[in-house]
Amino acid sequence: GLASGLALLIYTELVLVILNAFNITLTLPGIAGIILGIGMAVDANVIIFARVREEMTRGKSVKNSLKTGFQKAMSAIVDGNVTTLIAAAVLWFRGSGPVKGFAQTLAIGIIVSMFTALVVTRLIVFAFYAVGLRKESLYYRPRKEREPIAFVEKRKLFFIISAVLIIAGLAAMGINSSGGKGAFAYSLEFEGGTSTNVTFKEDYSIDEIDEKIVPVVEKVTGDNNVQTQKVAGTNQIIIKTVTLDLDQREALNQAMADEFKVDESLITAENISSTVSNEMRQDAVVAVIVSTICMLLYIWFRFKDIRFAASAILALLHDVLVVIGFYAVARISVGNTFIACMLTIVGYSINATIVIFDRIREELHYQTKKTDLAQVVNKSITQTLTRSIYTSLTTFVMVAILFIMGVSSIREFAAPLMMGVICGAYSSVCITGALWYVMRTKIIKK
Repeated sequence: GLASGLALLIYTELVLVILNAFNITLTLPGIAGIILGIGMAVDANVIIFARVREEMTRGKSVKNSLKTGFQKAMSAIVDGNVTTLIAAAVLWFRGSGPVKGFAQTLAIGIIVSMFTALVVTRLIVFAFYAVGLRKESLYYRPRKEREPIAFVEKRKLFFIISAVLIIAGLAAMGINSSGGKGAFAYSLEFEGGTSTNVTFKEDYSIDEIDEKIVPVVEKVTGDNNVQTQKVAGTNQIIIKTVTLDLDQREALNQAMADEFKVDESLITAENISSTVSNEMRQDAVVAVIVSTICMLLYIWFRFKDIRFAASAILALLHDVLVVIGFYAVARISVGNTFIACMLTIVGYSINATIVIFDRIREELHYQTKKTDLAQVVNKSITQTLTRSIYTSLTTFVMVAILFIMGVSSIREFAAPLMMGVICGAYSSVCITGALWYVMRTKIIKK
């Protein structure tokens, strides 16, 4: 725990130094990339020390367990990070706008996290050992090995749950669309909106704008994705919302006058066009498709089995559809943060899946032709279950704090991301192994 904490501090400092050194503009999608990078940095440490604990359970000494733990964890860490790095590289070169910003910070985060996990954490742990911290109790507490949980045998239940969630999301999109509200609650980045210029009697700080003015605007307009911008050297604030009709504009003007004693004659408003063009949307879709194909090819190459790649991509599609359904049901604004959120979920989910597949591949090396494949899958998922829970929990807590402490636009990013973390953990544990088993035994036997 101490080694992981120190390594994570060093990771964070290195990322900040690199961002500053290369003068990279930090956007909300860029912050999403950093969040995913931190999640993967934590994940790498959890994988390593879970392996160390397994070796100590088998009776090995502390030093041998540490060496073997790092060696066995390397393939899962490298495969998971390289898979996500491939996606980040494609998004960087093929994407534009928010997608490019996300890819830049994600690529930096992945490279630094691999370095800190495989080099810095290793140096710290062996330094602890070298200065005399060698007691087994510091590294390991004896516990009984968990009996394999019957994940494969319960696959029908898991598949039904997933199908219900996806169908419910698609149904919500259809109901919203037929009701005239639109399948999604598109924000002004996608549909354009209204820009209102208000001259206040005092100079509000950015924090005061978020605390005092934005809630009033949200209440009047019903828009939870309000954007504000101060005009330098004046008391003017530009308020950007969804497109407002005449009655809504008058209601907003009246609210400004009642709450802040603003002179209504100094309030001006105009409609603005969307900032996310059709070309940017197409670039984002093409970049995601190309990166998905590249990830599939890499997994196929590394695992020598297309069924691993196919089940991983199907699980990604499952996560994306569930979170899209969540957007439709919860009517969360779809804007720049939507692209960043979906990309974060894809990267997070594929990393968790790779860890489980790496364990299945390892277990298959020790099996004979008579071995029950279902038991292999169940054992592999059970052995990595602690890692899945710890990593999902640490990432979820981090995003939950963003949701609790952030302003409304941050909350609209954090809420679906929390859903994505839960969904990614569920699909990795309950869906991917079962999919691979079905393909291996019933669909694609060769």
